[in-house]
Amino acid sequence: MAEREERGRESLRERLRAFLDPKGDERVLDAGTGTGALAFALSPLVREVVAVDVVPELLEEGRRRAADFPNVRFVEGDVAHLDLDSGSFDVAATLRTLHHVSRPERAVAELARVTRLGGFVLIVDQIAPADPLAAVELDRFERARDPSHTRALPDVDIRSLLDANGLVLRESRFDREPRELEAYLDRAGCEGEAREQARALAPPGYEATVGWYLAVKPAPRA
Repeated sequence: MAEREERGRESLRERLRAFLDPKGDERVLDAGTGTGALAFALSPLVREVVAVDVVPELLEEGRRRAADFPNVRFVEGDVAHLDLDSGSFDVAATLRTLHHVSRPERAVAELARVTRLGGFVLIVDQIAPADPLAAVELDRFERARDPSHTRALPDVDIRSLLDANGLVLRESRFDREPRELEAYLDRAGCEGEAREQARALAPPGYEATVGWYLAVKPAPRA
């Protein structure tokens, strides 16, 4: 996982630069950081990144690799119950995390809470098909591949969560990601019986859709 993150870091950084357009002085939250993919990509573009995850082993791996990123700080915490001050970040972001969270509505509410007025919430995550049956089949496959997967949200649900928390969507985009099945199973360490089950459930010619959402937390009008 860590090696793959390093290979894709520059590409992710350029995407973030174009989509987020950081000015360089932002304090950023990376919620559900894992080993630090988003944090390390953002590090040269902003003032500070606080990288939060609930898994201590992932945080330790992130800290081990953070020598070149002195403005990144790793903190143990639950993205759905952040022990962080309200309004304390210019940007609250999460990368490919919501589909691992059992209560994504709480996670989005926390992202909104810790963002200052006029700040931004950035969500990047796999999007479920609009067809409910296709979405169920996708989740069944993803859970067989990786039991930490809970549910991929459709576009309409993510937009609704932003709206429910008073966030105004400024920009969105959707990337298609073809996934070679065997390599995708390898990335999750999916082996043995679980691998056979995942192969049987895999959608033909699997191609994921990843949504990028940038929303502003509007300041009240004077």
